[in-house]
Amino acid sequence: MFERFFPDDYVASTYVIPFEKLYEEGYRGLIFDIDNTLVQHGAPADERAKELFARLRAIGFSSCLISNNQESRVKMFNEEIQTNYIFNAHKPSTKNYKKGMEIMGTTPENTIFIGDQLFTDVYGAKRAGIRNILVKPIHPKEEIQIVLKRYLEKIVLHFYRKEKEKRKK
Repeated sequence: MFERFFPDDYVASTYVIPFEKLYEEGYRGLIFDIDNTLVQHGAPADERAKELFARLRAIGFSSCLISNNQESRVKMFNEEIQTNYIFNAHKPSTKNYKKGMEIMGTTPENTIFIGDQLFTDVYGAKRAGIRNILVKPIHPKEEIQIVLKRYLEKIVLHFYRKEKEKRKK
């Protein structure tokens, strides 16, 4: 019932993902959400985010930010990162996941999406046929509509964990 929202992978943070290994596996494009995935909600790019994007470029990845935020927010974050971006993306609509891959010159088979929300980030990536990695939110302070969705996410993640346990046996 909830499988359509299950992430392909679930990790503690964007900053623990083994990007070198993913590149070795053939992935070439990375699409990121911004708020609570790369930085706390509304924050500019911090040192950790700047270092990550420099590292990704050195590895050989193309990258793109896809955000439901307005351009002013995305542009402000991207000033220090200098990557491709799409604002007002209407996630979970697949249109801008596909546009991100077009910009990067990648396909669903060699692209990964990284985000912190099941019903927008993960669901949209799954619908676009892209491998996805759910990360735990960086900071608990969020807009009210996101706080409400987090309660529903807890239910889905409960069933996700039960399914993972069942598969291990």
